[in-house]
Amino acid sequence: MNKNQVTGEIKDLAGKLQEEAGKLTGNKEQQAKGLGKQVEGKAQKGLGDAEEFIEDKTK
Repeated sequence: MNKNQVTGEIKDLAGKLQEEAGKLTGNKEQQAKGLGKQVEGKAQKGLGDAEEFIEDKTK
């Protein structure tokens, strides 16, 4: 795993926790921020996956 994959997974998890906290407290803003973090995390993980794929294919 590379840095982008790890960081993306962490952001996705943090976003899920933030979204759930927002649901528990009824805070729509926190839910939305959590969803945003999840999207950002998944995108960063996808970038890391692509980097790893390219690195593996060029060896």
